[in-house]
Amino acid sequence: MTIGEIIGAFATGEPPLRIEAYDGSAIGPADSELVLRLKSEKALQYFVTAPGDLGLARAYLMGELEMDGVHPGAPHDVFGALEVFRKHMTRTPDARTLARIARSVGTENVRFLPTPPMEVKPAWKRVLSGMRRHSKERDSEVVSYHYDVSNRFYEWILGPSMTYTCACYPDADASLEVAQENKYRLVFDKLGLKAGDRLLDVGCGWGGMVRYAASRGVKVIGVTLSGEQVAWGRAAIEAEGLGDLAEVRLQDYRDVPERDFDAVSSIGITEHIGRKNYPGYFAKLHGYLKPGGRLLNHCITRPDNVGKVKAGQFIDRYIFPDGELAGAGTVHLEAENAGFEVVHEENLRQHYAFTLRDWCANLVEHWDEAVEEVGEPMAKLWGLYMGACQYGFEHNKIQLHQILAVRLDERQTWGVPLRQWWQA
Repeated sequence: MTIGEIIGAFATGEPPLRIEAYDGSAIGPADSELVLRLKSEKALQYFVTAPGDLGLARAYLMGELEMDGVHPGAPHDVFGALEVFRKHMTRTPDARTLARIARSVGTENVRFLPTPPMEVKPAWKRVLSGMRRHSKERDSEVVSYHYDVSNRFYEWILGPSMTYTCACYPDADASLEVAQENKYRLVFDKLGLKAGDRLLDVGCGWGGMVRYAASRGVKVIGVTLSGEQVAWGRAAIEAEGLGDLAEVRLQDYRDVPERDFDAVSSIGITEHIGRKNYPGYFAKLHGYLKPGGRLLNHCITRPDNVGKVKAGQFIDRYIFPDGELAGAGTVHLEAENAGFEVVHEENLRQHYAFTLRDWCANLVEHWDEAVEEVGEPMAKLWGLYMGACQYGFEHNKIQLHQILAVRLDERQTWGVPLRQWWQA
């Protein structure tokens, strides 16, 4: 059987894109603008030995799978078409057809090929390497893997703000830069910060929130495990003349010695700490605050609280090793169990879809420079990752929630207004 016939044996309908194979066969509309092309037997071997997103990523990054009709920096449309087609891949062929498929695939295609150089070991091998999951040493290694790629590369994707978290768009036509500034304004206002206050920003990235708050008179400490982020953030603080108020440290959030902060901002770190560590994480943040102090926790979540928390194989092996996502209700629960009172929560899912759209557009614009800086496989990986995530946020496979919480004083009271006091 040809590759096209094998795919068709499992499908209940025609795919919304064209799939062309090295054996000359094809399936899908001949006039489709979107085309997936399997260039050789190696593409099939990647799929057979790692079914699903991991095999697809390996074949694509190793150049054995091509995509026509989309730019490699913004392949979002392919994921929509593949998701539609996946829902049609529900037919179970009869025994005779399955036997023909097995003979056609052949044992020669059930062998493991070299994987892309940026792929990390599977989780079980990382455990055997000796570092406990979410230990300080392993968290530092994982963060460095993802964030210490190249500051120049991140500048091209993220834009001038160097903000690698969901923006908040005041309207659908706002620019990425305006939306990121608006996000920091929203966090600042929710926390009720004013000149003279003290803020701890955990997982501070390149220091965007640190610099925003310091420019408004707040004394800020930001901590991150990425050396590249620290170097960039410190240079930006010096360039903006904020050294007397702002500090970025290479430090685990669990090791900050200071206490009695007026507020803590946690923007995009919860995804890295592991579900089992939520109680300790929120307890630690609670301990950093003075009575009446506020926490703003901004993180990616799942759309429910009953399913898995571990990331899929592609995300775990290429993007966020050890990353885990829980539902917003779980995050809310653990914050309350640590002693916080949650006073507000909102979902910014649509805003993250817009953010990823704009990051992909930046990558497309700077594609040649990005390839020269980090190599084509790494540039393709980021396009693949961001395009998939954009689709995920658009279709409620993942969400982004901000939770505002307060550490109560001894009388179980706090000084916040009776109603929402910030502009959305």
